[in-house]
Amino acid sequence: MPEEQLSQPFQPTTAEQPLVFACHPGVACFTECCRELDLALSPYDVLRLKQHLQIPSERFLDQYVLIEQNNQQTFPTCYLTMVDDGRASCVFLRATGCSVYTDRPGSCRGYPIGRGAAWTKTSQAEQTLVLIQEPHCLGFAESTEPRTTATYLASQGMEEYNRKNDLLLPLLQHRRIQSGQFRPSRHQHHQFLLALYDLDQFRRQMTAGHIALHRPLDAGHLRGLAGDDEELLLLGIHWLLQEFFGE
Repeated sequence: MPEEQLSQPFQPTTAEQPLVFACHPGVACFTECCRELDLALSPYDVLRLKQHLQIPSERFLDQYVLIEQNNQQTFPTCYLTMVDDGRASCVFLRATGCSVYTDRPGSCRGYPIGRGAAWTKTSQAEQTLVLIQEPHCLGFAESTEPRTTATYLASQGMEEYNRKNDLLLPLLQHRRIQSGQFRPSRHQHHQFLLALYDLDQFRRQMTAGHIALHRPLDAGHLRGLAGDDEELLLLGIHWLLQEFFGE
């Protein structure tokens, strides 16, 4: 890898760009990217992880998540806890690698590609991709056949993660947020975490009638209340749009 690339770890890339990269236990830096990082979790990340561990969402949040809020953020951010081992290792890291690999967070499975998405005026998600080339990563030196960034991300299961994460864009990038007309209250922060991250508690409250959607529930919503977490996440997004913006 050219030396000048190493000095610029984040470089714009495209879905069609060729990518030569491989990560496996035989690479000398294996699991180095699982240490000393701030790993923000999307609602879909938490959904997959709590299902993998077969524990309720409130237990997952209590045991594995740090919630941070500051004045620069509209909504709270959920970070995965790290082990106090002197290297801030991921709580799910083992000697053999990731113990939740099949349901690892999207930012882990997409590495070394980072992705951002913007909600356009035509109600579509427009993505921006960057190639992350960190000095510790030796995966770029692996002798693999080049493939495109898009085919690499598809091989890592990113299509489903991107699709689920993009469903949040109408909420997170709502026009009233973009224009500075909306700042959530402490109660709305609680609603945000409840509906998107604490799905089991959200299901109980909605089933008990403590909270409600002010329009008829569709078949997907009913499946969510019956136990389908992915449908429940969609219901949570619709409920927050109602509570925050009257939609």
